[in-house]
Amino acid sequence: MRNVWLIAFDLDGTLLDSDKRLSEENAAALARAAERGVEIVPATGRFYRGMPQLIRDLPYVRYVISINGADVYDVLGQKTVCGSGIPWQRAVAVMEKLDALPVIYDCYQDGWGWMTQKFYDQAQQYAANVHSLEMIRTLRTPVPELKACLTARAADVQKIQIFFRDMDLRAEALRTLPQAFPDLVVTTSIVNNIEINSREATKGNALKKLAAYLGIPLNETMAFGDDRNDITMLQAAGVGVAMGNAGEEVKRAADYVTDDCNSSGVAHAMKHFLWENEP
Repeated sequence: MRNVWLIAFDLDGTLLDSDKRLSEENAAALARAAERGVEIVPATGRFYRGMPQLIRDLPYVRYVISINGADVYDVLGQKTVCGSGIPWQRAVAVMEKLDALPVIYDCYQDGWGWMTQKFYDQAQQYAANVHSLEMIRTLRTPVPELKACLTARAADVQKIQIFFRDMDLRAEALRTLPQAFPDLVVTTSIVNNIEINSREATKGNALKKLAAYLGIPLNETMAFGDDRNDITMLQAAGVGVAMGNAGEEVKRAADYVTDDCNSSGVAHAMKHFLWENEP
């Protein structure tokens, strides 16, 4: 049995299946680890209030890595342990560049999503699937114009998210945006989006900070993920596990590849590392 005291896991495409459900096998594995005193930590690109209720209702979840590491949240204490945002002026500069592209975008600020009204009205044209559309419609508040709203508030932005219909344009943006904004992190979490965070706001950095806060050595942590925004976390953890449905870049960054999200891959890897030889 490997000595693991913190397990961090992405949600969509990792812990949850393609229909956003938590399998009985995964739920049982998390509960078994929690009973042993392991910290069970969701690590998501979503903000805390945007996480599925079934995850927020898990009684053993005390800490959450949210918004790709821009916020590490203490659920019980209802406070941020650590965080890192994009200065609002820099966020506006990014959005000004995006305005030249056929995309829609939003941002997270103060633990909630905000979007220009005309983009909100176009969401159905850009959403990757019905689940993505539902998230946009329920977890964003439309405002007349987002850049003007940010300028008026003059507060840091936790994340910018961009949605594409043209995948060639998305591939080009993944190449050019890091060149245009080298002080920011450009990554992805679903098939047609790009996410932009502060350079310090990665899941890997958040895992390191949370482990230090809890006094847990990094080599006694485990992390699960399936997309590019999970890579830093897989690399930082003592054991980084990629899902079977992960991209090749993610798999190369991992120590181990498990089954896919529709086959309870999280539970299978936990069994392999934590209680393979136990009854």
